[in-house]
Amino acid sequence: MFKQALQNPRTTQTAHREGNSPLRAMSGSEPESPEMEPIQANPALRRPRILLAASGSVAAIKFGNLCHSFSEWAEVKAVATRASLHFIDRTSLPKDVILYTDEDEWSSWNKMGDSVLHIELRRWADILVIAPLSANTLGKIAGGLCDNLLTCVVRAWDYSKPFFVAPAMNTLMWKNPFTERHIMSIDELGVSLIPPVTKRLACGDYGNGAMAEPSLIYSTVRLFFESRVQQGGSVV
Repeated sequence: MFKQALQNPRTTQTAHREGNSPLRAMSGSEPESPEMEPIQANPALRRPRILLAASGSVAAIKFGNLCHSFSEWAEVKAVATRASLHFIDRTSLPKDVILYTDEDEWSSWNKMGDSVLHIELRRWADILVIAPLSANTLGKIAGGLCDNLLTCVVRAWDYSKPFFVAPAMNTLMWKNPFTERHIMSIDELGVSLIPPVTKRLACGDYGNGAMAEPSLIYSTVRLFFESRVQQGGSVV
C-alpha cells in the first residue's frame, strides 16, 4: 500500500497507454517510487501540520479515529463536507482539533480584507489528506469543481506539497469507467492514492471499495513525510 501511495504518476500513465487501466495497475505490479522534491523548513522546529478532510461516505464514521491517530504526531485541523456530517460524531474528535464546514467558509468573511478560510487552510497545511474520498468528491476534484470548502481548498492547493486521498465507495462505483478517468486526472496532479480494500461493505456487498483502515492511512502519510525529511527536506 505504501508503494502504491508513493507511485510515480508516469507509471500509471504508461500503464494506461499500454492498455492497462490505472485501477488494475494499482493492484498489480509494484510501482516505482517518485523522486521526492525537498520540503523547505526544518521539521525539528515544529510538528507537521496535517489538514484532514472527510467527504460523504459511510466510512466517515471512522474520521474521529483518523483524527486521533494523526493528532498524536502532528498538528491537525479538519474539514468536513455537508454530506460527511451525517456520519461524523463530532464528540469523537480530539478536543484540540477544529472541524471546519461550509458554513465557516462564509461566516468568516464579511468585507474586503477579511481572511478567506480555504486559502488560510491551504497556507497552514503541510499535507492534505482526504479520507474518505467519495465518488462524488473525486469527480468534482477531477473536473476542477469547487462548490464547497473542501473542493475550494483542493482547487487552491499548492501541489508541491503532499496530497493523499483514500477512496471509499461501492465496488461497482470503484470499477466504473468514470472512476478510472477521475483517478487518472488526479494522478496527473501528483495526488497520492491510498487504495481501497476488499471486504464486506456497508451496503452488504462484498468487494473492493472500502476505505483503508485509519492506522494504514496514518502510517502511509507519516512514512512518506519522514522519508522526505531523511532525504534532506522538511516541512514548508
